[in-house]
Amino acid sequence: MKGPLGFNAEDLLQETLAMQRKLMDGLKLLPSVDDVDYGATTREEIWRDGKVTLYRFVGTEAPVHRTPLLIVYALVNRPYMVDLQTDRSLVQKLLALGHDVYVLDWGYPDRSERYQTLEDYLLRFVDGAVDHLQARNGGNPINMLGICQGGVFALCYAALRQAKLANLITMVTPVDFHTPDNMLSHWARQVDVDLLVDTLGNIPADLMNASYLMLKPFRLNVQKYVGLLDILDDKDALEDFLRMEKWIFDSPDLAGEAFRDFIKQFYQGNGLMHDGVRIGEETVDLQQVTLPVLNIYAEQDHLVPPDASRALRGRIGSTDYTESSFRGGHIGIYVSGRAQREVPATITGWLNERAQ
Repeated sequence: MKGPLGFNAEDLLQETLAMQRKLMDGLKLLPSVDDVDYGATTREEIWRDGKVTLYRFVGTEAPVHRTPLLIVYALVNRPYMVDLQTDRSLVQKLLALGHDVYVLDWGYPDRSERYQTLEDYLLRFVDGAVDHLQARNGGNPINMLGICQGGVFALCYAALRQAKLANLITMVTPVDFHTPDNMLSHWARQVDVDLLVDTLGNIPADLMNASYLMLKPFRLNVQKYVGLLDILDDKDALEDFLRMEKWIFDSPDLAGEAFRDFIKQFYQGNGLMHDGVRIGEETVDLQQVTLPVLNIYAEQDHLVPPDASRALRGRIGSTDYTESSFRGGHIGIYVSGRAQREVPATITGWLNERAQ
């Protein structure tokens, strides 16, 4: 007879025995699990400035789209979430659709980079990489895909150096940093960032990771590891889990001055909403962005809520603006099965419609 909660002592016994079997199988399986890494696609270095490297991804077939596509990722994680593994790679899907794909790797800043600013990142590193790609492309403009914080960089860059870009794609990119459901922004607005940077110099990766994990403490610190018990006897699933964990915790420290500038201008000042962002001596005016823009956001994103991304509509000067939403969260939009099917196809279709 079942109890009021729908189970009885026999059910508990069987569940306990099943868990014991999984644990025993896991103990046998773990020694056979290979060392995991992310970054499934062959790449070649084509340009470098200090620790910042521009890579070209090498597909199995020559690209059919002539215009290079440059991926600009956030500073807070390694950029290879877009190329995590063979069956979860936005890069491989784009290559298969004929694109010539590149990515900027920011490297691992150390104390010598403490005083690098947003001007360095945008008008030295991004601009240098774009100039190099333009030279490879006969001096023609390139396409840019900015992801998360990299999308903020891409928007600012487009406002300042639009002539070098043909089309702009932003993905899970915050524009309005003060939406009510943006918990990370609520925290950041309370931080004495001057004291933090003056004390620490560069911002440790472990501090940033801890902050992100505490946005969903039960889900990200407890539930996913409890769920690990369910896959202890599945080698492929276990390797997938470990690969994701390795990517999450292989985060670089953040250059102190760039962090200070970003928190003040975006999280605290919400500068993109009232043209209050300055990069060096130049002011970012989103009305100067008149090229075609595709804005992609995730409907269940807890880091960049949909309203934070949708705020781009009406902020830019372009009359060719498209929004596209996908079910999933901030990471799922790169690696989920649905995203693997839909996101690369959406990007490709949109670019094809604007091909010259």
